[in-house]
Amino acid sequence: MGHKHRMPCHTLHRLPRYLAVSALVLPGLLPAATRPFVMGTRGVVVSGHHQASDAGLDILKKGGNAIDAGVATVFAQAVLEFDRFGIGGEVPILIHSAERSRVFAVNGQGQAARRATLAWFRERRIEAIPGDCFLAAPVPAVVGSLIEALREFGTMTLSEVLAPAIRLAERGFAVFPSYRQNLQRVEGRMRSEWPTSARIFLPGGRLPEVGDVLVQADLARTLSRLAEAERSAAGQGREAGLQAAHDLFYRGEMTAEMVAFQKGFPCLDGNGVQSPGLLETDDFAAFRAVVEEPERTTYRGIDVYKVGFWSQGPVLLQALNLLEGYDVRALGHNTAPYLHLLAEAMKLAFADREWYYADPDFVGVPEEGLLSKEYAAERRKLIDRERPSLKLRPGNPYPFQPRLVARGPIPDAVEFLPDPPGTTGTRVADAQGNVFSATPSGGWFTASPIVDGLGFVLGTRLQSFFLDETRANRLEPGKRPRTTLTPTLAMRDGKPFLAWGTPGGDVQDQVNLQFLLNVIEFGMDIQSAVDAPFMQILDFPPSFFPRETRPGVMRIEDRIEQETVDGLTSLGHTVVPAGAWSIGDATAIMIDPARGVFYGAAGPRRDKSYALAW
Repeated sequence: MGHKHRMPCHTLHRLPRYLAVSALVLPGLLPAATRPFVMGTRGVVVSGHHQASDAGLDILKKGGNAIDAGVATVFAQAVLEFDRFGIGGEVPILIHSAERSRVFAVNGQGQAARRATLAWFRERRIEAIPGDCFLAAPVPAVVGSLIEALREFGTMTLSEVLAPAIRLAERGFAVFPSYRQNLQRVEGRMRSEWPTSARIFLPGGRLPEVGDVLVQADLARTLSRLAEAERSAAGQGREAGLQAAHDLFYRGEMTAEMVAFQKGFPCLDGNGVQSPGLLETDDFAAFRAVVEEPERTTYRGIDVYKVGFWSQGPVLLQALNLLEGYDVRALGHNTAPYLHLLAEAMKLAFADREWYYADPDFVGVPEEGLLSKEYAAERRKLIDRERPSLKLRPGNPYPFQPRLVARGPIPDAVEFLPDPPGTTGTRVADAQGNVFSATPSGGWFTASPIVDGLGFVLGTRLQSFFLDETRANRLEPGKRPRTTLTPTLAMRDGKPFLAWGTPGGDVQDQVNLQFLLNVIEFGMDIQSAVDAPFMQILDFPPSFFPRETRPGVMRIEDRIEQETVDGLTSLGHTVVPAGAWSIGDATAIMIDPARGVFYGAAGPRRDKSYALAW
């Protein structure tokens, strides 16, 4: 099972009656929503593209469980949503196993190359890892993580769950508007710098139009090679077949092809540095997909699970612990006092993220202290209900975890230093009680050239590291960068209740928090909770190059009432209007075990997210 974290235990609270009622509200009584109200009795799939959701639903109908369907959906998304996610990226996953009656996390983040040291970058006077080309490339984690999820919790073969993605890559799919916009954004770079990308994405030398069918033959061959590797070893059993596919990618011919390409292609990055990549075959061989204990807290009787402190996921748990001390519902939905409280709670949680969160295999993260209710009570005293804080103030969780010694002095404030258009989401649940919640990201074609002959690109997640030896999330060889990717899963009375997430880099757990409060505190159905206007704060260093920070600034979707904007301004916030549908793009499922009904919701903020139920 690999490295495990301790799961903190907290006291449960009684579920509010209004939540139980809202979960059973009839469709005819719902407010108008942007998408159909999706319900089913056998299973539900929600993803960033309707054809990917259909791929997952097809697996459910063929007898697969939620994990089989989730893996199939993610592979299909790597074809259909390549502008936001590819198999060269990463995919943190939360899984509820009905058979084991537990929630597990799959650490779907790749590690840094062994040659990637602070000294290497310092010698070349590089002050920040760029967001493009190969210096930011970790070992790709998607293939290994999906195979591990299938091995541990699935029932089908890799060939079976790859089949929909292979068909979509071979036959092509119709280009949708945002996909074309992202192609257009890097069209010049493809023509002048990335010929391997131009051969695929500029067929006949021209940019595809919306509705043109785009074929990805190289990617289809790559996926087929993985399936064939499994089939070649299938006579030795399911485990041997999955291992053979894994080894092809991490110890075989594909490994050599990826390493050779990034070493032989001096890519010009955002720093103006032309450099080959640092990955070697030994880095791929060292990769292990890890199944581990998730992190957890409770809020109003709901158990909320996140992946570990190698992600930003526990930010949501810390924010919930802080907010539990207030009558949030009484403030009113999206009022100035409510959004001010959320902003101040999130600032404290993100301050701890900046100082403490990192790969626990390299850094002694005070996990228990950070998630303790007593620590939250101390931190809560810093929240001023009348004015915003303009400092990023990490706390001292060590008194609440006395067995761990602080690594050094804790600063009064972390020094301050826009997200790329990437990431998607995958949520699946089945009638047996299995749930799959993932946030696939990275490996998008806008940041790096196509690996010749393989049809995908390497990721750029190492840009999340600091080149500062005083920071917990500093670059070290073999270390996993702290990722923004953060799926969520919630249990009620010991049974799966909600699974949700959103793209959006550092905004992810800000949207995830607001979605959950929309459901729990304000009794919304999940489609209305996804549709409601969101806000985001910009008070901490972003995880992406060039790390621009804007203390005191709050972006708000301009559908929020002017009275709220005026109230926030009078409190001292700098309010910047955002587009009406511009912050995040949440996908969610809700489960009503008493009636055996599944609900699915997909956000309207991008042009293709969709929920399907059976």
